Amino acid sequence: MYDVTAIGELLIDFAPLGADTYGYPMFAAKPGGAPCNYLATLAAYGSKTAFLGKVGVDAFGRLLIRALMSAGIETSGVVEDPSVFTTLAFVTLDQNGDRSFSFARKPGADTCLRFEELDLSLIDDAKVFHFGTLSLTDEPVRTTTQKAVDYAKSHCKLITFDPNLRLSLWDNPDEARKQILWGLRYADIVKISDEEVDFLWNCSAQEGAERLVDEFEVRLAMITLGSEGCFLTNKYAAVSAACPPVNVLDTTGAGDIFGGSAVSRILKLGKAPESLTEHELKQIAAFAVTAASLSTQKMGGIPSIPDISDVFSRGA
Repeated sequence: MYDVTAIGELLIDFAPLGADTYGYPMFAAKPGGAPCNYLATLAAYGSKTAFLGKVGVDAFGRLLIRALMSAGIETSGVVEDPSVFTTLAFVTLDQNGDRSFSFARKPGADTCLRFEELDLSLIDDAKVFHFGTLSLTDEPVRTTTQKAVDYAKSHCKLITFDPNLRLSLWDNPDEARKQILWGLRYADIVKISDEEVDFLWNCSAQEGAERLVDEFEVRLAMITLGSEGCFLTNKYAAVSAACPPVNVLDTTGAGDIFGGSAVSRILKLGKAPESLTEHELKQIAAFAVTAASLSTQKMGGIPSIPDISDVFSRGA
């Protein structure tokens, strides 16, 4: 039995290391992909997880499978395809550690996953099914993801969703907005950033959270606010949490680590998300925002997940 199974992108994040003596940028290859950062966080904090995705039959694909295994994620659902290359993402950082991405994905292996390649038993045996929108940008993985979400919903799985907006991967903003709204209609728990709320509705984070709960019937909305912390709400309670002070090096994966941390606490509580009390939401928010903040002190996604003892020692 798995706590969480996720579908989506598995890729190499090339994290910047500065420049060589000729001024050319240098990069370090780090395992990444939002759903896998999310699963690795859950695994690090005691949950059993599995992944559905595709890599190429190449050095990077093998590296990623090994990385997932080392993180404690079940990899039997990872398809290896010799006809496509493993997806790559090159990360650049501004002076505040905020990142932007350039993707080598035309196509990348993650976009070529077909529904008939899925091991549906990994969904059958899970409590929670998770997805994001990078697997909704292209075919055939868009249809694959939509069918998998339908399948999970029809089998009464708790659905978690992270829009994880990367506009450069979409043909146009309207298509991105359409697919995010589709995902929101299926989701029980949504982790979304204030920037993504503004993209969808041009409103505040709190107004967006209320819209998710009231209009989309999301059972728990979790809004990340960057360095300002987070805002969580269900039908009966709403809380905020601030970030602890940290020296930010790289924000890659911080949102994924927030989501995985929060869901790990929800699973520990064993309660329906709409039944969580104000006190319980405060505990979840504090833990998740602390884990995400601490992760920004290291490079990459999976390699930056902090030890649970470090999260609690910072007052989470």
